Amino acid sequence: MSRLALSPSDKQARDWFATKATHLGCTLTTDTMGNQFAIRPGRRSGSPTCAGSHLDTQPSGGRYDGILGVTAGLELLEVLNECWIDTEYPVGVINWTNEEGARFPVSMVSSGVWSGAIPLERAHNLQSVIPMGDSATMESALRGIGYLGEVPASWEANPIAAHFELHIEQGPHLVRSGRKVGVVEGVQAYRWFSVTVTGRDTHTGTTDFPSRADALLAASRMILASHNAATRVGRGALASTGILEAKPGSTNTVPGRVKFSLDIRAPEDEVLDQLEAVLREEFERLASGEDVGGLTVGGTPGLPCKVEWGTDSVSEAVKFHPDCINCVAESSKALFGEQKAEGMTMEMTSGAGHDSVYTSKRCPTSMIFVPCRDGISHNPAEYCEPEDCAIGAQVLLGSVLRYDNLRATK
Repeated sequence: MSRLALSPSDKQARDWFATKATHLGCTLTTDTMGNQFAIRPGRRSGSPTCAGSHLDTQPSGGRYDGILGVTAGLELLEVLNECWIDTEYPVGVINWTNEEGARFPVSMVSSGVWSGAIPLERAHNLQSVIPMGDSATMESALRGIGYLGEVPASWEANPIAAHFELHIEQGPHLVRSGRKVGVVEGVQAYRWFSVTVTGRDTHTGTTDFPSRADALLAASRMILASHNAATRVGRGALASTGILEAKPGSTNTVPGRVKFSLDIRAPEDEVLDQLEAVLREEFERLASGEDVGGLTVGGTPGLPCKVEWGTDSVSEAVKFHPDCINCVAESSKALFGEQKAEGMTMEMTSGAGHDSVYTSKRCPTSMIFVPCRDGISHNPAEYCEPEDCAIGAQVLLGSVLRYDNLRATK
């Protein structure tokens, strides 16, 4: 499915969320980033314990990424109503805006503004990149669909007591192990770069190999070197390239300028520091024509190129709050039983970024993972078995109630 942030289809989903939350007796608040907060009152006043995720998707995404967390949160509220359960403190559900960063190219931007990590002006001025040539900014798109709220997008103006996020794993580990619940203890660090390699445009038929400064050849070696370096560094390090642009883009012209994306990740910041340092050194050597790891063996040396790095995004490794992690673990034990829980759950670090990264900066946070078929996500084939959706929703309910009780005892 395709439900890009602040599109007409996103407005429909937001309207549905608002209607559903109102019918459940919630107070609905929309802030200046379009984040929707549906809050059910408790016996005592105070900040709400929340379940949160997002309803926007990738351009060709699935039906579970983010959506499961929001719909399970609404189901949580419905169960509380049906069972006449009064919580000690308010509880709620949050729909965060533009988590995917697909249309407006900063992921988790609205929870980032709420946490104070991203300035509101920067977020409002983000330009839409889908469709090409779109002149909309986040601010104009929010206004256009009627979701530019008046409440400041701020943890100070609109605080929450804790944040629990149910999500499909988006990877293969739970499926491979046959386990049903990932007790998420944190999120790995990542850094996004734009790497530009500059050589010289020349004719492919009249320029021999020694006379070429082939930017695409150098860039291809760098991309392979990034994979090899991450493998050597180990400890969970990853390196990926998803965008590559060669200019001038002619069949019979040696590319003189290549720009590619570089996404590096690791569970620990120091591992990422090591990987970045290795890559910066190896890319310089490869640009100059030196061999790295046998990548130039068998080829003909050419003229040197120049390599430049631009930093697009940096997210440090996140460790979730032990109280919230324990609530998820205990809720899983209550569901599966003490003896079976060990074989049905797994302690995990998230490989992907989520809104919980930013909420963890301002309130206790944890996540709950459930399996998705073949570990596939950001794809129309994304699928989570109904039984696994129900298991995740049950653990989410238990986690929120446990944290509410924990607050009451402090």
